[in-house]
Amino acid sequence: MTPERPDGDGLDIVPQEWFIYRGTGQPLSDGSLRTALPSPPPWRNFDGGPLQQPPAEDLDELARRLGPADPARTRRAINHDEVVAVNAALFLRRPLLVSGPPGVGKSTLAYQISRELRLGPVLRWPINSRVTLRSGIYDYDAIARVHEARRREATQGSTAETDIGDYVQLGPLGTALLPYELPRMLLIDEFDKSDPDLANDLLDVLEEGAYEITELARIRAQHPEVRVHTTDPGRDAVIHGGSLRCRAFPFIVITSNGEREFPPAFLRRCVRLEMPEPTPERLADLITAHFSGTAEPYMQELIQEFLNYRRWQTMAADQLLNVLYLAMQKPEERFDPGDRSWRQVMDTVLQRLDAAGPV
Repeated sequence: MTPERPDGDGLDIVPQEWFIYRGTGQPLSDGSLRTALPSPPPWRNFDGGPLQQPPAEDLDELARRLGPADPARTRRAINHDEVVAVNAALFLRRPLLVSGPPGVGKSTLAYQISRELRLGPVLRWPINSRVTLRSGIYDYDAIARVHEARRREATQGSTAETDIGDYVQLGPLGTALLPYELPRMLLIDEFDKSDPDLANDLLDVLEEGAYEITELARIRAQHPEVRVHTTDPGRDAVIHGGSLRCRAFPFIVITSNGEREFPPAFLRRCVRLEMPEPTPERLADLITAHFSGTAEPYMQELIQEFLNYRRWQTMAADQLLNVLYLAMQKPEERFDPGDRSWRQVMDTVLQRLDAAGPV
């Protein structure tokens, strides 16, 4: 018997036993993902190496994005579609393409997954029209290398070749493709803004989990191993044979506001998730995660006011957090949505995202 899908945002059925991500906001116990995650499908099995040591979790950044990892504050209304899509992407080693209106929590989902699965710091690749595939993978500063060589020759009389690795910086995608035992979390944010060719340019990398660094490939006979910089602060990596190749395919979250169509070849390489507008329960969870019980006197009324605004225009959940923070500045004055001064505050903060100008 197939269980009925719940209405709205929530999961009142028992998750599949093989699910690892549960969407609760509670981190797995240390090391449990290593034992729980099965081998990838044969067509998604990669053999990059030697293994790189991943950086430690950035707990401060997770707390800033999601609130403290306190079980009493991080309990979430579970979304069935989200849980299924995340686990499908995790098991199939495929990117997760998350679509939805601005401000519904698409980017935040990457941090929630990273915290719950303990995937370490989120590598973020913000997209604009000038971004290229290469800029996401690496940057080679040839001009700086030439200037340094000339400086050394002028000041030290040395004509020795400068170390090329000092001038190669792996981008977020390149860092994610390093051979780790467990997947790294990569957020490719606002993919709609990309040049139309970027989706097609990504196809081979998403399929092969590998990329050649041209400048290092040219010298691999003389320099088979080159140490380069990565996106992780203060961490280097050794590139072997002039190319990157992953061991565990990174968990990639790609966000889209649904403003454009993507090529079928790109879509078939992704698991897709459409995120709905946050329900009152999700908004309450968000407030509790960031403010704990201190927001209780204001929470329900402000959520209702936020929903009233959202009936007529596109709104983001963080706008609710902003107006709630302002309401808490004078705890002795009870929030009154009918008060003219408070209405002015809300009209200023809760401005529409789908058109210019105030509500």
